[in-house]
Amino acid sequence: MNRFPVRKAAVLGAGVMGAQIAAHLVNCKVPVLLFDLPAKEGPKNGIVTRAVDQLKKLKPAPLGAAEDAALIEAANYEEHLARLGECDLVIEAIAERMDWKLDLYAKVAPALAAHATVASNTSGLSITRLAEALPEAVRPRFCGIHFFNPPRYMALVELIATPATGPEVLDRLESFVTSTLGKSVVRAKDTPNFIANRVGIAGMLATMTEAERFGLAYDVVDDLTGKKLGRASSGTFRTADVVGLDTMAHVIKTMQDTLQSDPFYPLFATPPVLAGLIEKGALGHKSGAGFYRKVGKDILRLDPAKADYVPGGGKAEPIVERMLKKPAPERLKLLRESSHPQAQFLWAVLRDGFHYAAVHLEAIADNARDVDFALRWGFGMKQGPFELWQAAGWQQVAQWIKEDIDAGKALAAAALPDWVFDGRDGVHRPEGSWSPAKKAYVPRSSLPVYRRQHFPESVGGAGAAAALDSGTEVWKNDHVRLWTL
Repeated sequence: MNRFPVRKAAVLGAGVMGAQIAAHLVNCKVPVLLFDLPAKEGPKNGIVTRAVDQLKKLKPAPLGAAEDAALIEAANYEEHLARLGECDLVIEAIAERMDWKLDLYAKVAPALAAHATVASNTSGLSITRLAEALPEAVRPRFCGIHFFNPPRYMALVELIATPATGPEVLDRLESFVTSTLGKSVVRAKDTPNFIANRVGIAGMLATMTEAERFGLAYDVVDDLTGKKLGRASSGTFRTADVVGLDTMAHVIKTMQDTLQSDPFYPLFATPPVLAGLIEKGALGHKSGAGFYRKVGKDILRLDPAKADYVPGGGKAEPIVERMLKKPAPERLKLLRESSHPQAQFLWAVLRDGFHYAAVHLEAIADNARDVDFALRWGFGMKQGPFELWQAAGWQQVAQWIKEDIDAGKALAAAALPDWVFDGRDGVHRPEGSWSPAKKAYVPRSSLPVYRRQHFPESVGGAGAAAALDSGTEVWKNDHVRLWTL
């Protein structure tokens, strides 16, 4: 595989994501041309200039060193299109409007360098449809590159090929994103919202549905679905506030518009409380209020029944906390068999996640490992859904899910795929992870960037060596272990 030197990159769109992608590129010492529309008043690069100035004020900081902002050069589509010819990599990151993106592609295509890789940072629009706006000569060098927000801090980047994307192009881009940008890459199929948002947002909607069913307050749900469950400490509703309620609603709208045949389609209805908050301009952290609001040093939570904010701080019950500390097989059994509403809620959330991931695995991902990696790296899960299912006892959990589906307790009547019940004990093995489409266990990528890693990222069940238990131990104490390979 030929090396992919990115001497200069262009980012099209100086909004929240575009500016922060540019910032992360310059963190890695890749100079950037940051484009946007010409300003209607004042200097024509005013939109980009203001965006770069804002980078220095954002928290958490998008820039490793504020002075690196000097590596971002302002540009606009009216005066500087010809300069795209200087760039080895062009990333489009404008608003999630198919018509706007197609119009922009037609405008910039003539200026692209003949060797440049072109990628869209769309969070869920069809990459194949976007490619249709590009000349045939450019299409083999075009793909999706979905960064997660904030780009500097989130590990996951999804790469999405079209039928025309050259395999060598995707290999080179994956190597660059991994080795230069320090990201963790999953290749997703070109389906709405790709892997992480497809499964993750469906999971958040399922959690919201189950929380309402069991009558649990938002702060209690967040305590239950945060670190105690092996997930991001922000839980569910606080995560929505951090992401932005309008952003979440956009992802949901994409699912509503493009997934009418999904058996879980009723789940994709925008929760009334979410729609109500957005209508009031309560978009989460960026607007100062969402499911939570900070007043002085106090964090208040929304009480939908009162349509007002009330003191927060609700926690998981101690008996449920004790259940969550048990090994996976015992933990899931206790949650499922308990009569406690919080335990029943947690079993329902886990069951819904397992059910959704299994039904859609073949359509959205090459193999189960990619789903687990995407949820770990993009949504802060300690274990992906398939890893946890396998650790808890594959066939037993599958039988429990089937019983709940048959009893009408699940969120959809769709049966689990036949491969779930073919006598397997999981989807991850030392030789690889299960691919329903290929009906085989697929090994991890053999790109040179991974072959250089002594301990590449792995999934539970793969039998990979653990770095902290490997090699010859030279010395250790309670804090440090010194060892050789």
